[in-house]
Amino acid sequence: MTSAAPPPGFDPHAPGTPETHWALALEGIADPVEALDLLPSGSHLVVLSAHPDDESLAAGGLLAAAAALGRPATLVVATSGEGSHPRSPSHTPQRLARIREQEVAAALREVHPEAWLVLLRLPDGGLSEHQEALDAALSAVVGPGTVLAAPWRRDGHTDHEAAGAVAARVASAAGAPLLEYPVWLWHWGTTADLAGEPVVRLVLGADEQQRRAAAQRSHRSQTAALSDRPGDEVLLPEHVVERFTRPYEVFVRTLPEAGEAPAAASDAAFDAMFETSEDPWGFETSWYERRKRAVTMAALPRQQLGRVLEVGCSTGVLAAELADRATSLLATDLSAEAVRRARTRLEGRSSVEVERMRAPQQWPAGTFDLVVLSEVGYFWRPEELDEALSRSVRSLADDGLLLLCHWRHPVQGWPLDGDAVHSAAVALPGLQVVVSHVEEDFRVDVLAAGPSRSPAHLEGLA
Repeated sequence: MTSAAPPPGFDPHAPGTPETHWALALEGIADPVEALDLLPSGSHLVVLSAHPDDESLAAGGLLAAAAALGRPATLVVATSGEGSHPRSPSHTPQRLARIREQEVAAALREVHPEAWLVLLRLPDGGLSEHQEALDAALSAVVGPGTVLAAPWRRDGHTDHEAAGAVAARVASAAGAPLLEYPVWLWHWGTTADLAGEPVVRLVLGADEQQRRAAAQRSHRSQTAALSDRPGDEVLLPEHVVERFTRPYEVFVRTLPEAGEAPAAASDAAFDAMFETSEDPWGFETSWYERRKRAVTMAALPRQQLGRVLEVGCSTGVLAAELADRATSLLATDLSAEAVRRARTRLEGRSSVEVERMRAPQQWPAGTFDLVVLSEVGYFWRPEELDEALSRSVRSLADDGLLLLCHWRHPVQGWPLDGDAVHSAAVALPGLQVVVSHVEEDFRVDVLAAGPSRSPAHLEGLA
């Protein structure tokens, strides 16, 4: 939630509509539903939040219910909420953004520890001017089986309404159910504002309510004063938070029309993930990502890698480490923005080329001593994965290596997951597995096209 640009006549610091009004009225206008009704078997939940804390207030129970059912989840946070205290004498917008990003990460761990967090860092208070970027980023994570939750389109706050409008378009294009959650309606509205809306109440269990409350407490910058100085006051006083302690959560539910087919994500959807953040996947800041890269590089049995092809290089973080051990490196990616960033990162390395290609339809000529498929396989349809693996094998030198590294948790919006990708690779005829590293979060496999000697044998130690 943020204080930026409240609508005319809407004072977020006034008492607002009494909770007693809603407590009596909602039972009569909102049909009760269970989590299974909203999150059927095989579904995954994507929650869009305009600001850090909107999701904890209005959809924290839904996220906790998804975790209890074993449903994967993704939280997309459009802005970093840097506008929550525009007159603060103690906190700059940049500092507030860092704090609120840390708070939303902690809050998400309370309700759904395995959920994926995407921070878009669009301008707080300016979502209406950045709907195209938000549309593309959201489209990248919404696909078959998605249930999308987002702010209500009529919530009375410009950012909430812009986010809700984008979510409605994306859900319609993907054929996904849409759950819109009001935030500020509870402050300024009455039941008359929900007249004719398909309103449902998600009944929450005790554990889900406790997890939601813990998530809400994580947003200390909003529920407590930043300091005792003017401009640092509490943004979410108790009477506001009280509206989000009900034993249920309320959603305006829109189901896809019969016959709606999901639309494929566009190239722009991948570009938007990079355009809205310097490091949207945490390649350089996440210990998980840094450790995974170290394990991946250590899994390669040869110190000198020779000619290397990396398909799906993203911004070139892994490519930079591969280049240190390669005679030559060709790194490719579908995203124009990713290619631009990778070229900047690898600039000055004469043995490195970065090209934009749509694999597996486009594939470089020549043979390679190592082909790397890292965190790319589950973006392909099954027939595309088969083609990519076939092309990889045909590209290998007689003693070439194929390396795969993929996330093992459920992948939102795509037909495959990491284990399916690796199972297909391990089953390839003519290749032998020389290294296999499997842990809870990710898997690394190295396959050899011909006889391969271990590092100890190569150094005469065994």
